[in-house]
Amino acid sequence: MIGELLGIGRTADVYALDDGRVLRRYRDGSDTAGELAVMTHLARHDYPVAAAWPGTAPGELVMERLAGPTLREALASGTTGPEEAGELLADLLRRLHAVPARHSADPAHRILHLDFHPENVMLAPRGPVVIDWATADEGEPGLDVAMSALILAQAAVTMPAVAELARALLVPFLRRLEPPTAGQLERVRAIRAANPTLTEAETAGLGQALELIRAAL
Repeated sequence: MIGELLGIGRTADVYALDDGRVLRRYRDGSDTAGELAVMTHLARHDYPVAAAWPGTAPGELVMERLAGPTLREALASGTTGPEEAGELLADLLRRLHAVPARHSADPAHRILHLDFHPENVMLAPRGPVVIDWATADEGEPGLDVAMSALILAQAAVTMPAVAELARALLVPFLRRLEPPTAGQLERVRAIRAANPTLTEAETAGLGQALELIRAAL
């Protein structure tokens, strides 16, 4: 039975279930089959994702209920510092990009998260777990690095409540990874600009965010 509402995201709501699991329900009814397939593939390669099962409707996904704070919450409380968080994010991306693609014949292509940031890392008792695979795709690993950097930089220039933390995290994150190319940064800027869930201020801040990334590099 569906229980209390646990969280509201930009595209989906998460409800408690009475069996220790949660229900992720997309408000537009988006089919979760692809997301489930990616998570299953990653789990087979020992990547830290939540256990997941199909829901009763195309727009639903059932997952294990994870305990613990998000990495963003740990940063905000001071239990995790920017250097440690940057190292953790970089390590999780490196591990992700070691997993082979499911469909692409290009040997350089890997699974990409494309929405990888501190809110999508849960610090569970068993270790960090990466959540929210709705935007997952396959392609050049540098695109994932570029997108994460852009999300952090965008938060630094458009979200006063988290700006200081996002700015402090950007440099240690980028320092531990191969830097994205100018072309990759422009590609993710276009993807981000087309995202209908962004606010007008967030979209307007993309140019300033790219400047911040270039300065960090």
